[in-house]
Amino acid sequence: MSTEIYRLAGTLAAAGRPFAIATVVRVEGSSSAKQGSKALIDHQGKMVEGWVGGGCAESAVRAEAIACIKTEAPRLITLDMQDEVLGVGMPCGGRMEVYIEPVLPRPELVIAGHGRIAETLAGLGHLMNFSVTVHDPAAERERFPHAEKIVNQDFGLTEISFGPQTFVVIATLHKNDHLWLQRALEGHAAYVALVASAHRARLVLDYLLAEGMPAEKVESVWAPAGLDLGAASPEEIALSIMSQIVAARRRANPGTLKGKVQHPTSTEVSGTPDAKHVIRHCEAGKTD
Repeated sequence: MSTEIYRLAGTLAAAGRPFAIATVVRVEGSSSAKQGSKALIDHQGKMVEGWVGGGCAESAVRAEAIACIKTEAPRLITLDMQDEVLGVGMPCGGRMEVYIEPVLPRPELVIAGHGRIAETLAGLGHLMNFSVTVHDPAAERERFPHAEKIVNQDFGLTEISFGPQTFVVIATLHKNDHLWLQRALEGHAAYVALVASAHRARLVLDYLLAEGMPAEKVESVWAPAGLDLGAASPEEIALSIMSQIVAARRRANPGTLKGKVQHPTSTEVSGTPDAKHVIRHCEAGKTD
């Protein structure tokens, strides 16, 4: 077999792009593909390299590869090529089993802030195989030994990119947390949590609504952050947040996740003139 498929797999993996590798593991009867045949399929279903059969067999494998990448789980599929109606529509007279394995970039845990909660959370993220980025002027390398990246000077938040594999925890102690929320939500981060008191969280989320952020996006913020474990210490709070991140990533039953702060609708907030003033008051260095 050509080594090109492995070279391309390495290139895609290094670039952080998701893909799947499909391998024919069993063939019964007649089939255009042979046992051991492989194909590399990108997250859009494009056959980048390799061969696992033509026509409808290829289409079926491509569709299943997309599903595997979305669910982050491998699967073994059976393609019946003996039945044009109930099978894949190719009367080759055989049956083929194909194992499809997704290859995904490491999810990224972005922590805004420093302090004991952030330090513990970074350590837990590392243990859970997240790529950890800490963003805070006061973050020190010795306090975050496992972080892949520490950002100390980026006041415009331009060095952080957000996406469906990004999990964001904002523990800024009130400094620019509304800006972090806005960037993370606009970037479609997979999970966004705010470490703050219920009062502070309500002020910040009301501010976002007043600024025109869609209510459904604001409602997606986890505030207070973390599962309701009865956490008291910074370490326990970090554990509750990491537990919630794992549950969200693995698409646990929503009922297992802690309820959020009740936020007013955008209509209700529009009549609240103090929301923007209070946030700017706090960002000026004053407390709530």
